[in-house]
Amino acid sequence: MGREAKREIALTRAAELKARIVDYLEEKEKIPSGIEAAAGIAANKERILAYFGAGEEEWQDWRWQLTHRITSVAALAELLPLTAAEREAIQQVERTYRWAVSPYYLSLMGTEPDCPIRRQALPNAAELEDEVGLLDPMDEELTSPAPAITRRYPDRLIINVTNQCAMYCRHCQRRRNIGEVDRGRSPRELEQALQYIRQNEEIRDVLITGGDALMLSDGLLDWLLTELDHIPHVEIKRLGTRVPVTMPQRITPELCQVLAKHPPLYLNTQFNHPREVTLETKEACDRLVQAGVVLGNQAVLLKGVNNRPFIMRKLNQELLKIRVRPYYIFHAKPVKGTTHFITSIREGVEIMDQLRGYTSGLAVPTYIINAPHGLGKTPILPQYVVARNDNQVVLRTWEKRTIFYPDLGRQGR
Repeated sequence: MGREAKREIALTRAAELKARIVDYLEEKEKIPSGIEAAAGIAANKERILAYFGAGEEEWQDWRWQLTHRITSVAALAELLPLTAAEREAIQQVERTYRWAVSPYYLSLMGTEPDCPIRRQALPNAAELEDEVGLLDPMDEELTSPAPAITRRYPDRLIINVTNQCAMYCRHCQRRRNIGEVDRGRSPRELEQALQYIRQNEEIRDVLITGGDALMLSDGLLDWLLTELDHIPHVEIKRLGTRVPVTMPQRITPELCQVLAKHPPLYLNTQFNHPREVTLETKEACDRLVQAGVVLGNQAVLLKGVNNRPFIMRKLNQELLKIRVRPYYIFHAKPVKGTTHFITSIREGVEIMDQLRGYTSGLAVPTYIINAPHGLGKTPILPQYVVARNDNQVVLRTWEKRTIFYPDLGRQGR
């Protein structure tokens, strides 16, 4: 076959590939990221600052953000258009479930009631209509061999350090712990957790979470990471936090100086929609990366937020641009008060099918169902192996083509 013929085949194939992505290129313009929607978000910010009589210095202070969280319908209605039904729903839900939203995260919200940011932050009447959810579907209270510890795997565990978050997400898996008072673990409980780790030499990986790990003070976080550094068999530390998304002002130069002292350190956050990827989150992630922290994202698949393939594809691509690696997509857990967010598993598989091959492998996380009763993460994948025998496997490619592939390693045995 001559050079020109080969080039013609390559051009035909390139045209086929381009045609496969035209629909996404058209649709993604209708799903603006927070960076692309910066002008509207800035206008919201100015309105919020005016309401509080504050300026840029206060806005960039995470303690100001924390102490000025919106927690009442009256304040919310001054800052965001609310229908009478929305007001009534929030007032009903807040009698049972706590809510709070940072001024920063409020600035990301659109005016439409089905805004994906609003759905994650503002109470919904469906929370009180849930008849199937459980308070603790993961049986965390039955997998806690020491105070503040959750252990589900042979070589790693969680330290739950606080019940406090910058914002109380409506899909929270630990809403049973939120309560009416923000409360961190006592020094005695943290020391007992550390002692358990010291006594179990198989533990090589420790996740600090809550609540939100970065609600700890810089000093307490430094102490806890230092104690873990001094345990010889602990190889890596991880932080579970949503503040890069809900209150990026927390990622201060002082915090990053602390984190830089404790490599190897991994931070997993939770971006669920492209609109959450803003200029301020990019700045926060830049600081973390420069401090040597490795960033990953654990999205939650949420009905009405991100359960469309193109939304998840754009989210993951936007995350790579700010150096956050998509790590997991979690199927929403059946937590009481949150089951209106749960999608079908079929939707999750379809999203994965529309990622593999259609975007960079780096932008393809693992779709996970957390098995009930603390039995661990179970990956759910589209079916790519159609059939097999001793000599070959039948594979389905990302384009849904069927191919026969020789299993050379088994031949001749």
